[in-house]
Amino acid sequence: MASACRIGFEGVIGKRRDAPYASRRNGDWIKLKCSQRQEFVIGGWTDPQGARTGLGALLLGVHDDGRLRYAGNVGTGFSQQTLATLREKLDALARKDSPFDPQPAGTARVHWVEPRLLAEVSFGEWTETGRIRHSVFHGLREDKPARAIGRERAVKPEARPPAQAMTKTLPAGRLHVTHADRVIDPSTGLTKLDLVRYYATVAPLMLEHLRQRPVALVRAPDGVDGEKFFQKHAENTAIPGWTQLDARLDPGHAPLLEPATPEALPEAAQFNVVELHSWNARHDRIERPDRIVFDLDPGEGVPWPRVQEGAQLLQVLLQELGLPAFLKTSGGKGLHVVVPIRRLHGWDAVKGFAQAVVQHLAQTIPDRFVAKSGPRNRVGKIFVDYLRNGRGATTAAAWSARARPGLGISVPVGWDELAALSGSAHWTIATVEQRLRTGNAPWQGYDKAAVSITQPMRRLGL
Repeated sequence: MASACRIGFEGVIGKRRDAPYASRRNGDWIKLKCSQRQEFVIGGWTDPQGARTGLGALLLGVHDDGRLRYAGNVGTGFSQQTLATLREKLDALARKDSPFDPQPAGTARVHWVEPRLLAEVSFGEWTETGRIRHSVFHGLREDKPARAIGRERAVKPEARPPAQAMTKTLPAGRLHVTHADRVIDPSTGLTKLDLVRYYATVAPLMLEHLRQRPVALVRAPDGVDGEKFFQKHAENTAIPGWTQLDARLDPGHAPLLEPATPEALPEAAQFNVVELHSWNARHDRIERPDRIVFDLDPGEGVPWPRVQEGAQLLQVLLQELGLPAFLKTSGGKGLHVVVPIRRLHGWDAVKGFAQAVVQHLAQTIPDRFVAKSGPRNRVGKIFVDYLRNGRGATTAAAWSARARPGLGISVPVGWDELAALSGSAHWTIATVEQRLRTGNAPWQGYDKAAVSITQPMRRLGL
């Protein structure tokens, strides 16, 4: 270890002596670092001094018990190009008040920003007052949600527990969770048991959105960083609590699936299911969709405030067409706008109408929206995905976790809550507990809001 540090390595990797070599992360392998290094939330910056340009130092924080706690500054490790890039990003996130709770002392001249950017920083130690010392900036991180960042603490390796200790029971003996302590999200340390508990808790709310709909599953047996598998039909392994629907609903395939009981959701997580996606039709009239989903997918370089503004612009267009619109976070990068419709038209007509809405939006505001998929087409713009409205297409359901670092959640929200969202993964399975009390209230009246799209289709020339 000492030799590795002397020659400039970040550290070494250690493993249990009796553990086999593995091609993926697990608890038998640990990082031994020469210095401490982790991500911090950027909450502000100071003016540069002397010949320096851009900024002086970044004010850093970590989340603790629902509050952003100040953790110190970092003022070294920046190149001139980095200083310029950071300043541009920070200016776009300016705010008047401190995001830290409590506000640190001696910060009267600090420029405060929305706590959305993450800085990767190495440092010598934590002080007793919760501040870092001897810090060095290494770059921005864009693969984690800011709300998932807390203080990382060294964990002392423990002896391997007996096999039976790796199995948990939830609840009242009804569900046995194997490999319960397996970390499925290395960025947060969240485990398979955390995911199972989340789905056991949220099941009554989520079933309101899944009832009578075919549901597809996204499995991540090696965690969110590993390979993922999309499953639309029943396979050889039956998940308890899931019903196989009439095979005639999707000819030529194995039966579609529907969760029949609240226990079906944690049972799915026991089988390494992270995401649940649902159809836009109910199985009693599978050829007549009852909703339209517009998925706002921001391209490279689109900041979050522009995504929020894009959702508002889409809402205005839908209102002009006489269509109700309900909003939810996607838990990934963007937002979902859902329009309940009467079951009068087939898949092709509904998809064609959704496409016409998006094309109209892109033609009206071409600097903000694009109607063509593909990363190259949406650089600096938002692709409003209408393709999710075809037969057999699915969308991440309300309350579904997402198989991404942070384990964000797709959460129903009211339009009056849009401005306060910090990002699409505003809530994660680790931070959603208080939000569950709000439940599905932001979508109150959804079931009675369905309208015919016949007249709006005519207005768009269909």
